[in-house]
Order: sequence, then structure tokens, then C-alpha cells
Amino acid sequence: MIGFTLEKRLETSTKTNLLVLAGSLLVALSAGALLLLAVGASPLEAYGAMLKGAFGGRLEIVETLVRATPLILTGLSVAVAFRMLFWNIGAEGQLVAGGIAASAVALFLPGAAPWVPQNAWVYLPLMGTAAIAAGAVWGLVPALLKSSLGVNEIITTLMFNYVAILLYQHLFNGPWKDPEGFGFPGSAEFGEFAFLPRFTGRLHLGLVIGLVAAVLVWIVFTKTKWGYEIALIGENETAARYAGVSVFRNIVLVMILSAGLAGLTGFSEVAGVSHRLQQGLAVNNGFTGIIVAWLAKLHPLRVVVVAVLLAGLLVGGDQIQITLGLPAAIGQVLQGAILLSVLGGDIFSRYRLRMIRTTAKEA
Repeated sequence: MIGFTLEKRLETSTKTNLLVLAGSLLVALSAGALLLLAVGASPLEAYGAMLKGAFGGRLEIVETLVRATPLILTGLSVAVAFRMLFWNIGAEGQLVAGGIAASAVALFLPGAAPWVPQNAWVYLPLMGTAAIAAGAVWGLVPALLKSSLGVNEIITTLMFNYVAILLYQHLFNGPWKDPEGFGFPGSAEFGEFAFLPRFTGRLHLGLVIGLVAAVLVWIVFTKTKWGYEIALIGENETAARYAGVSVFRNIVLVMILSAGLAGLTGFSEVAGVSHRLQQGLAVNNGFTGIIVAWLAKLHPLRVVVVAVLLAGLLVGGDQIQITLGLPAAIGQVLQGAILLSVLGGDIFSRYRLRMIRTTAKEA
């Protein structure tokens, strides 16, 4: 009789990883094609429309990069924490906390401190610092609960998301609501001194911030002692403790960095896109960042590539809604199919499928 078993690879080559990735993407696209056929659409036509809608011209590329900017930062945020096996599911709430803090500086500091020069060189660093601090504080509580009391971080970070979202909805619908906004929810628009510079269209400096952050996180992971300690704790916490690595200190520091990056995302969105606090800040970028980090296998530089590709899926999904009359959610379905396929295919990066022959008695 013939059977199959999984045999652990002693070493995984780059060629194997690329083949597994290509096969996983092919499976995901095939699943998407079946879905498109089920709704009466041509897969080739739909994929072509998505590709054109995301990367078909300058305007399309700009929109894709705008959509990718928060995914780069939240992907990095998640990758930092997951590298140490600290399951930070709270990037969405930390992003919102950062957006609130940055908005508070832009809206209220001019009146409270009129002597502060109202120019971008002063206000943008203040807003960014406030956003990083707010995000870090929002992530620090779950970190302390985990490191000191052993409280499950998945539950605490997830619950903190809803606290932050409800707080920000209360603010722009209540005390921070623009009295001259004709009843529409949202704060007053920031002064121009609180706008992130734009390059072309809606593409703003937040993209550069994300790219610089990716390089810095890569340097931390690969070139520093702290990066080694983070990886060691993630691989074997007991061995790390035996080696004299402080797990408590690293959990706290890693969450400050992780949540701070998520808070920086909130600053990028309010200062670069909306220029006010309003509905649209919490649109699941924090949760999508988890997908980005996993698909990038927690590698900071790969996070940038994956974020752009996933942003292309989302922007392209909007395009097929316009041109073909299909649901824009097709892009999100494909995103989920790719995630499941890549995660499933990862088994074959670590194990090889080996055929074995057995007699009927052995079977």
C-alpha cells in the first residue's frame, strides 16, 4: 500500500520558499476564479480590471500607495510584537489612540499655547510624538498585565480596541464636534500647519515615514543585541531566562515600540489624509496589519511589499465594483484566500511530503 507522511526539513532553501509561495498564490487565485465564475464573471476580465485599477496608471498607483501607507506601519507594529510571540491584536485601538492624541495637539494647542509657532516644522513633530506616546500607553497596560500577572494579551489588547474606538466616536460626535460643521460628525479641520506634505494627489509623507520605520525595525531585528534578545524570547523563553535575558523588560519595551508604531499610523492618517478627527480612522487597518505581518513572515522589509500588494487588492476590488458591477468585497475575499493559502503552504516550507510503501499487515 502507498501512503504519505510529512518529514521535517533540516534546512529550507530560498528556491523551496519561492516555489511554495508561488504554489500558494496559484491556489488562492484559483479559488478566487471559482468564486468569480459562481457570480457569473470572467476571472481573466476581473483580475485584469483589478490589476489595472490598482497599478494601471499614475493615479491608480498613487491611490494604492495611499492605501498601503497605514498597512506598512500596522504591519510593522504587529511584526515587532509577534517576533517575540507577544500576540498584540490591539493595533487598531493603538492606531485610534494615536489619531486622537495627534488631533488633540492640532486642535487645542494653538489656543492653549499661542506662543508656539504655528508651522509644520513645530506641529508635525509634536503631533507625531503625541501619537507615538498615546499608542505606546495604550499597549503598555496589556504588556504590564501580561508580564507581571500572566494575563492573556490576546484578550486585553482586543478589548482595548473597542475602548479606543468608542472613545474616539464619542469625541467627534460630542465634545470635539465642529460647531460649524452643519451637524455632520467630525472635528474642525486642522490648520494647514498640521498637514503632512503631499507629493502628488493624496500621496503624503506618511509613506516615507513607513519606509524609514521598516528600515529601522530591520536594523533592530538583525543588527542589535536587543533584536537578538527579542528573537531568543520568541524561540524559547526558558532558554532566554537561563541566558539572563529579562523577559519582563523586553515585553514592556517591545510593546512600547509595537504600539508606538501603531499610534504613528493614526498620526499619518489624520495629518496626511483626513486633516480632522472623523469617521474613517478605524477601518480595520490594525487587523489587516496582522495579515500583512504574517504574509511577510514578520520580516520588516517584506512588510512593505506585502502591504502594497494587499492595498492593490483592496483598491482593485473597488475598481471591479465600478467597471464590472461586482461586489468590492471580492478583493477582501481574495485577501483572505491568499492568507489561508500562504499559511497552509508554509507547512511545505518546513516539511516535505514523502511517499511511503507499506504492506497490508503493516498498515
